[in-house]
Order: sequence, then C-alpha cells, then structure tokens
Amino acid sequence: MTDSDLAESQLRSLMRDPDMTRRGFAVASLATGFAMAVRPVSAQTITTDTTGIVAGEVKIPVADGTVPAYRSHPATGKDWPTVLVIQEIFGVHEHIKDLTRRLAKLGYYAIATELYARQGDPSKYTEIPKLFTEVVSKVPDAQVLSDLDASVAFAKSEKANTSKLGVTGFCWGGRQTWLYTAHNPAVKAGAAWYGQLAPRADRPAPAGVVNPIDVADKIKGRVLGLYGGADEGIPQTSVEAMREALKKAGDTKTKIEVYPDTPHAFNADYRPSYRPEQAKDAWAKMLSWFKQNGVA
Repeated sequence: MTDSDLAESQLRSLMRDPDMTRRGFAVASLATGFAMAVRPVSAQTITTDTTGIVAGEVKIPVADGTVPAYRSHPATGKDWPTVLVIQEIFGVHEHIKDLTRRLAKLGYYAIATELYARQGDPSKYTEIPKLFTEVVSKVPDAQVLSDLDASVAFAKSEKANTSKLGVTGFCWGGRQTWLYTAHNPAVKAGAAWYGQLAPRADRPAPAGVVNPIDVADKIKGRVLGLYGGADEGIPQTSVEAMREALKKAGDTKTKIEVYPDTPHAFNADYRPSYRPEQAKDAWAKMLSWFKQNGVA
C-alpha cells in the first residue's frame, strides 16, 4: 500500500469530530529523528545544518490546548515571509524538520505543526497501514485547518510577515495544501506535492468529504501542483480532471507540473522513491512560484 493509497483511503474513513475541545493530546513533543515506519533511511538523505538560522521545537496555542511544531527562520532580522510546511503521513519527523531549515536558509520563516497531536504519535508505528488506521484516518480536516490558522497566528507573534504567506505539503500534506489555500484567502501561494486531487473511479469518496477538485473555484490561481507521472496512487485521470475543474472555474494561472516516469514521494530523499533530478527541479519551481506570487 503506497502513501497515496493511504491518503485516498483516508477520504473514505475520515472522522469529523465537531467537539474537538473534549479530546486530549496524545503528542506533547515532537519525536527525534525519522519515523519508525521509514527506517532504515537512505544514504541519500539530506541533512541541513543550523548555521545562520534559528531552528527548534515550539508550542502552538490552539483552541483546546497546545500542539508541538518545528520552526526555522534566519538568525537575524524579522519580517520574514512565512511558509507553512504540511507533513506527510509520518508526521513532523526529521525530513519535514529539515525542509523547514532549507527554507530558513533562503530567508523564510518556515513552520511545520504536528497535525496529529490529538490522535497519536506517528513516529512510533512500524507498519504504515496500522499508522493510517489508528492515527491518520482519525484526523478531521476541520482540525487541520484550525491548527494551520493557529500556526499563522503564532508566526505573526514571532515577527514573521504573514501578509507574505505560502504553504507547501507532501502526500497527505499535499491534499491539505490545496484545501488550506481554498480555506484561507490570505495564502499568496501554495505548492502541493503529490497530494490526492479527486476520488478514483474504483474508490468513490463518501458523502461529505471534500477533495481539492471540489474547491477548485476557490483556489484562485494560487497553487502549483507537483506530481509524478508514474504515481500509482494518483492516476493521470485525476490530474486531468483537476485541470478541467480549474479551467471551468476560470482559473488560468494555477499550474500542475507532471514529471514523466516519476513515482510518488519523489522529493523524499530518505526513501527509495527519491528522484534527485526531479526533486531539485520541482523545488526550484516551488521557490519561483512563491516569488512570483508575493511570498518572498
């Protein structure tokens, strides 16, 4: 079962809990290193140092308590453009932390909030299907959107420039990137890496579940989609359907880049799916997209 298969399955079993205030918090602090489900990590894994930046764990005040997050920003100055970094299904483990450091080296305030904090600790699971069933599938979209709003408020409290707001996410976080951009009109630009776009013909989503294709009219030209042409969990029919929905909504600016013969999770340098050439090109396109749309 691939990550994108799991993300699609999430749409089938997503629990929506309208009373988040009664839930406890399963995760008070971020895990160290990589999630158990992805070990051993690849020799190609990129590690970004903290020279010239401030990086570490913080606590984000939310409606029902606090959730942990990892944030990085330049060591000097303030008023940095802000980028929300949305996790894969494995939570905010070392790869996601490293992505925030890479962005900080480029002058951004980047923050990755642990969006499963109430449901469980993804770092402890060794089996991806069990992680999905027991944690990921129980995370409501409403909770995610609310926690991301809180993350923006926290960034502002740390003197980041949230009027220059970007968002990027990977797999599970790729889908959430589309949804958050539709949710928050203050987002200037988003970069969605291989996130589900629409229900598959063989896996219809249950009633009430929102897919990126359902909010195409709210994207308003702000998202760059980055996808692999050989992604078994996200068929090209879904990509074409999303393009058509954007066109129907009058959106001529949003772009979806597809890398031929490229698998899911091609930016995950700690996994066998990593494709350095495509990842480097997509990262450069994301940075250019941010700059073109006021996140710089």
